Amino acid sequence: MDNSRNRDYCLSLLKEYTKSDSLLKHAYAVESCVKAYAAKFNEDVEYWGNVALLHDFDYEKFPTAEEHPFKGAEILKEKGFDENFIKSILSHASYSGEPRDTLLKKVLFACDELAGFITAVTYVRPSKAISEVEVSSVKKKMKDKAFARAVSREDIVNGAAELNIPLDEHIQFCIDAMKKNHELLGL
Repeated sequence: MDNSRNRDYCLSLLKEYTKSDSLLKHAYAVESCVKAYAAKFNEDVEYWGNVALLHDFDYEKFPTAEEHPFKGAEILKEKGFDENFIKSILSHASYSGEPRDTLLKKVLFACDELAGFITAVTYVRPSKAISEVEVSSVKKKMKDKAFARAVSREDIVNGAAELNIPLDEHIQFCIDAMKKNHELLGL
């Protein structure tokens, strides 16, 4: 059975492996951005969303570069997910060796770090509300090397470049996508 379009199944798999509230919210944030791009590009919104939802599902149990996302790929293969789904997830980790040679792979990569960074920017707003986050505040925080230092600014910039979308436009697009799901994201 192909579960790649079944969000309930993918969500249960995510929650089976991920207990951290912040990691769950990261999955939802990336899902929000990727689904919005799928709609923009007339692609399969459910499929793309589920790839995003599960891109880090193995991270909590297998956080090392030797294991993540490779263990997750093995688990997904055992559960009958198709090769494109699995390769798309592998491609979000630059060190995996999986080329970002499809639009889905490029979108997942472009949204992953940025969704995390936008979340971090939201948390330092006085209201902690994404409705107050603007492109200028995200770009200002990107220059502050001490802020959310685990987030790769290079990946954010390169992700937009791989999509051939100006960085400001990409940031705004992801902010807007996350605003639509602010309750689920706790923002």
